[in-house]
Order: sequence, then C-alpha cells, then structure tokens
Amino acid sequence: MDPIKTLTSKTVVLPVENVDTDQIIPARFLKATSKAGLGSKLFADWRFDAEGKAKSDFVLNRPGAAGAAVLVAGDNFGCGSSREHAPWALYDYGFRAVVSTSIADIFRNNSLKNGLLPVVVDKATHAKLLAAPGASVTVSVEEKTLTLPDGTRASFPLDPFARYCLLNGVDELEFLLSQETAIAAFEARR
Repeated sequence: MDPIKTLTSKTVVLPVENVDTDQIIPARFLKATSKAGLGSKLFADWRFDAEGKAKSDFVLNRPGAAGAAVLVAGDNFGCGSSREHAPWALYDYGFRAVVSTSIADIFRNNSLKNGLLPVVVDKATHAKLLAAPGASVTVSVEEKTLTLPDGTRASFPLDPFARYCLLNGVDELEFLLSQETAIAAFEARR
C-alpha cells in the first residue's frame, strides 16, 4: 500500500446517508479474490443501468468527479456487512479518503488495513463540504486534520498504530515482518 502523509484533492460529494457495503460493491461482485479491477464495480447499481450504460446523473459519472481522491459521504457510511471488498473497490477506483460524520466500525477498520483513510468530522465541517462539491481539501495523516479551501481545519480521530501504518505504507503483516529481528531476539532470550 502507498504511504499517505498529506493528500490534497478535489472532492466528490455523495450526500446519501446509511450507504451500506452492498451499495458500495454489490454482492454479485464478491467472487473476486483480487483487489484489482473492483473500482469498475464501485456503486455499480447506482452508476449503471440494466444494460451496463453509465447513468449521467450519478455523481461519479460526471466529468468533475474524474481524478478526485476524496469522497464526502453522508452519515453512517459503510454500514452493513463486513465485506473487505468495499474499501478495496473505493481504493481501486482512486479514492484515498472518505469523509463523513460517522463511519461504520468494521468498514473503518477494513479501510485502515487497506490504505483507505476514514475521516470523521463534525457536522459543521461536513455541511461546508456537502455544500461545495469539487472543493479542494487537504488531509494530513501526520497532523490528523482536514483543511477546507476557506482555511477551516477540522481534527479527526486516528488510532496511533493505524496512523503509523498509513504514514509508512505498511499493512499489519508487513509491520510484523519488519519486526522479525526483534521477535527472533525475544524468542532466543526466552
């Protein structure tokens, strides 16, 4: 996974509350065991019609959404089942952060383990973001802050270990493997 220290990007606003993981990536696409290509199935039932044609009124199909790495979502994003494919699809599509007033616990943990930063902000900051689709924001993992174009800075919670992993671009297994020498020394002393 790529390290994230500071991310500056325009936003895509999806002001829908209670978006569950089946809406993020429908169950019929869960047969995949690879993360590659899942971005093309992101929000598939909302993005495409029955013939597979892009719906022009869906936010990700609009020209302004291209290249955005920050998704601003409604409250309670990522609820539902624990499928890891949901953060995989968001990441593969190109998102590196999801901003909301609340993010489901299992989704948050799966996201952090896969390099997708869940950013929980207060309602006032969130309202400003919802009102300004395409705004350029800066997310700092180092400072645990989100900065809006008007200079507003909002802090967000981030577990210290998850922060370390994001800053260094390592997942939990890579972290453990990096400790092999210390683990071997401990075992030798035991």
